Amino acid sequence: MAPATADSKRCWWCGNDPIYVAYHDTEWGVPVIDDVALYEKLVLDGFQAGLSWLTVLKKRDAFRKAFKNFDPVKVARFTERDIERCLQNEGIIRSRAKIVGAVKNARAWMTVMEAGEGAFRDLLWEAVDHRTIDRKLARPEEICALSPHSIALAKTLKKRGFVFCGPVITYAFMQAVGMFNEHLVSCPRHKACKKLARG
Repeated sequence: MAPATADSKRCWWCGNDPIYVAYHDTEWGVPVIDDVALYEKLVLDGFQAGLSWLTVLKKRDAFRKAFKNFDPVKVARFTERDIERCLQNEGIIRSRAKIVGAVKNARAWMTVMEAGEGAFRDLLWEAVDHRTIDRKLARPEEICALSPHSIALAKTLKKRGFVFCGPVITYAFMQAVGMFNEHLVSCPRHKACKKLARG
């Protein structure tokens, strides 16, 4: 899918930073169904808490290296030594609580996958009845910080042992992985993500 052009009416929030623009034009709002990719995105959204998403994006490669390409099976085996290694890594966000949270979430992911109730994506996408909700937003002020869907998903995740996944973080996650299409209708990516959602 071709990215939006520089002079297009893309969503305002990505500004002019090349990393942010590329993320907007190629990733944000694209439906994600890969279980490992969903785990990665949930963890990174947890690390974003209190910070900007651009800060996380600029550190994503370092995060992937530190967390074994976000392979939940490997992260679930992290020991205190691994946690200390991450705390010494200047390339990532060095919050003990968030690093420990990533490990807890990997273990919760493993529990979900081993329960035989379906894939991780099934647990997540059930919150929106397994379909993208197109909110057809026309103005920035129409965007919300949370919704009944994100509140419900946050409760489900918490019940399953996940952390750093309150309704606001969960809402940002749902936007990013295409559970909501929240590109403004004037943005070329709105139509592109709508087409991807149908597929």
